[in-house]
Amino acid sequence: MSLRDPNVVRKNQAKRIAIVIANPAVSTTTGWPVGFWWSELTHPYYAFVEAGYEVEIFSPEGGACVADAMSDPRDASGYSASDLISMGFIATAKLAGLVSATQPVSAIDVARFDAIVVAGGQAPMFNFEHAIDLHRTFAAFYEAGKIAAALCHGVAILKYARLQSGELLAKGKTVTGFANVEEDFADNAVWDLGFLPRDKHVMPWRIEDELKRLGANYIQSGLWRGFAVRDGNLVTGQQNFSGGETAQQIIEALGR
Repeated sequence: MSLRDPNVVRKNQAKRIAIVIANPAVSTTTGWPVGFWWSELTHPYYAFVEAGYEVEIFSPEGGACVADAMSDPRDASGYSASDLISMGFIATAKLAGLVSATQPVSAIDVARFDAIVVAGGQAPMFNFEHAIDLHRTFAAFYEAGKIAAALCHGVAILKYARLQSGELLAKGKTVTGFANVEEDFADNAVWDLGFLPRDKHVMPWRIEDELKRLGANYIQSGLWRGFAVRDGNLVTGQQNFSGGETAQQIIEALGR
C-alpha cells in the first residue's frame, strides 16, 4: 500500500484526530451571535474516544469558543434537550475546558494527525472565508492522503479549500452538507416566529447551491436525516444529526 492510502492502519499507535470548531461570530443576516454546534463536536468526539483514538480540539483563531444556543441541551428552547452526549460533555469540566481554550489551527502539525474534522454551526458561514490557515490545513490533510472531513455548515470549508494546483478540492467530488430543504425549514421557522421578514434568509448563502456551483456532486438523504458520505479520503456529513455517521465513516477508513 502507498503511504498516501487513507486505509493504511498504523499498528500499535492510537489514531489522532484534530476537530476544528468555529470561533464566535455575529450573523450579518440576523445580527445574532453565532458559534459552533455542540453535537457536531461531541458526537464525533465520543465515537472517536470509544474507538481508542486521541482527539484534540482546535479553532481557526484559538481561544474560547461559544456554541449556538439551540445546540445546548440546557437551552430554554428545548431543541437539543434530548442530546445526552452533549450534556455529558458540557457537564464534564475537563472536556468543557477544551472548548474554552482551543488551540489555533496554525498549531496543527499535519504529520501528527490521521484526520481533520471540521464541525459546523452557524459561525462557519460568516467567518470561514477569512480562516486562511484552515483552508490550507484542510487541503494539506487531503493532499497527504489523510482524512479530511466536514459536516453541516462546516462544509463551508469546501467553498475555499484549494489544492496546490489551485483547483478547488470539492470539484468533482461526491459530497453532502446542510441541504436546501433544511435551509427552507430554518427560514420558515424564523419567519413564522417573526424574527426575520420573509425577504431575508438565516444564511448568507447555501451549502447545497454552492457545492453544485463549484462542480461537486452534491447528494443528501432528506430533511433532518443523519447521513454522511465518503469519497476517497474526503468525508462530509449532512447536518447536526450526522455527527455519528460522519465519525463512523472516518473510523471505517482509519481502522482501530
